[in-house]
Amino acid sequence: MHPDMLGIKKLDIFITKQFGMLFMGTFFICQFVLMMQFLWRYVDELIGKGLTLDVMAQFFWYMGLMLLPQALPLAILLSSLIVFGNLGESSELTAIKAAGISLMQAFRPLIVIVILISGVSYFFQDVVYPKSNISFYQLLISMKQKSPELEIPEGIFYDGIPGSNIYVQKKDLSTGMLYGIMIYRQTGSYEDQAIILADSGMMQSTAEKKHLVLKLYSGEWFENMRSQDLANSASVPYRRETFSSKRIVLDFDSGFNLTDMTEVSGDARAKSLSRILHDLDSISEFNDSVGLAFYKDAKSYFYRQPDFKDNDSMKLVKAVAASTTPFDSVYDRQAPHLKQAAVKGALTSVKQVMTDMDMKMEYAKYLHRNYRQHLIEAYKKFTLSLSCLIFFFIGAPLGAIIRKGGLGVPVIVSVLVFIVYYIFDNSGMRMARDGQWQVWFGQTISTMVLTPIAVFFTYKANKDSTVFNIDLYKAIVMRLLGLRQKRHIYRKEVIIEDPKYKIDAGLLTNVNREIAVYSENHKLLRWPNPIKVFFHEGDDQEIEHLNTTLEVAIEDLGYSRDKLILTLLNNYPVIATHAHTRPFRQKWLNIVTGLCLPLGAFFYFRMIRFRLRLYRDLRTIRQTSERILPRVLEYAEAQKKAGLQIHID
Repeated sequence: MHPDMLGIKKLDIFITKQFGMLFMGTFFICQFVLMMQFLWRYVDELIGKGLTLDVMAQFFWYMGLMLLPQALPLAILLSSLIVFGNLGESSELTAIKAAGISLMQAFRPLIVIVILISGVSYFFQDVVYPKSNISFYQLLISMKQKSPELEIPEGIFYDGIPGSNIYVQKKDLSTGMLYGIMIYRQTGSYEDQAIILADSGMMQSTAEKKHLVLKLYSGEWFENMRSQDLANSASVPYRRETFSSKRIVLDFDSGFNLTDMTEVSGDARAKSLSRILHDLDSISEFNDSVGLAFYKDAKSYFYRQPDFKDNDSMKLVKAVAASTTPFDSVYDRQAPHLKQAAVKGALTSVKQVMTDMDMKMEYAKYLHRNYRQHLIEAYKKFTLSLSCLIFFFIGAPLGAIIRKGGLGVPVIVSVLVFIVYYIFDNSGMRMARDGQWQVWFGQTISTMVLTPIAVFFTYKANKDSTVFNIDLYKAIVMRLLGLRQKRHIYRKEVIIEDPKYKIDAGLLTNVNREIAVYSENHKLLRWPNPIKVFFHEGDDQEIEHLNTTLEVAIEDLGYSRDKLILTLLNNYPVIATHAHTRPFRQKWLNIVTGLCLPLGAFFYFRMIRFRLRLYRDLRTIRQTSERILPRVLEYAEAQKKAGLQIHID
């Protein structure tokens, strides 16, 4: 079927191709970055384990499947930014709008694609992610349980061998000899310890890699013999052996065996949405039964409690408080040693009760956390899929507004947006997991924050807003800080009419004359009156007229073919016409600023800075005009002669 019959236009195909190629590239980049960040958490479990390539390949494969739903939103954000940034930078977006196609119409094919990607993300989270999660953590636990390759460091105790701690003072890598060996072995309880000291020795694994053979030379063996059989024996409390050569066999399984999957299959991350919803009822019922059992145990701690119902807790407290048993008088009649025994017994009972309550509290926290973790995973399957669509409506409008392609600005913006998303999402997840927030609020806070931002950017981009016009913000900052703008006058490629040099010379002469009069009447180097600055109106009409005259002359002389004149024109400063008289143009704003002393002092000294700058600018204008006037007068005389010759002819 032809694309036109499906309502697909050439523009849709063009934008889809641009997005598709960039999405594939950015997806692999984002996947790689997330995998490296995730790998950094488990790097200690991989180093020194002697793992084979097939095990490492499985580890990275399952890791990639787990991180795929997280890489999709970031890839969509970055690729949509680059696509519409490139279209805006190359003016193709302007051409699209000039053809009567709105920005939302240009978004249309990508919206369909992003919705499909969101569906793929949900499928991976609901079907692929649980299975890959089980396989990944099964592999990870097996790596943790695997004995490492024997790489005993120098100068520290090494506990990689089960049941032993080995200290080696020095190693000879060329011969494999170990010097200054100290071994602590624990065969049973803490009382069955053995300490072995040796001058030197060697280690090697057996052929089946199930044991480790340790050959020691010139040492001593100290072992405590206080076992169950010799508990009452005083004749043989320990044994000491001096040896010149000793051979010890240690258990050392260097093989790799997968652990049982039942250890990780009960985790919420290893369940699909349907299984989570099914298990939530049983988890809630089990938690309620445990809570009820704990409540009944807590009631049994009361001494001589009446027979009340469960909801009569206040009556129970009042009954215990109103008990007429004279405990103090009974205690006072006891002998001192009985009093001490009673106090110790009471303290022991209280400690036991507190320990029991602490254990039950921790177990209850675990149960409730497990319940909340299941809810978090259920919400996450929807919020993470929805983030694909939200990130598109952030990236595509931002690209259309910023109009910067490549990997520079889009990468910076993408990282900033993703950091905001990650902070809110991770913080919300932790607060919901710990029970400080409701689960629905903690899991949707990132969506609630980014959705208004996406709507705002889409609205501004559709209205051709300059909300991210960098030049506009740059001009505002420069004006606020009083930074100077420089002139950039270059020779025109096409000049239709030469400047009117005689008129321009007259304008420059009048400017110099007005500067002399202004400098005589206005003492710019004096401190102005703060009352007049903040509470009186005072636009400097003379400077405005002088600046207007100067700009007219500069504008006309800018069409000159003379390089010297063009160079001298760039020496004229850009004058701030009112910043030396008052901070703002609005009178009420000046009054408010003047009443606020710290802010008023800042703008007062800022205005003094502008007065000093204006003093230097006027002097620069006079000097530049004196240099440019002779050249302008020469051209004016040449124009006069040329005009007179034409008139005579």
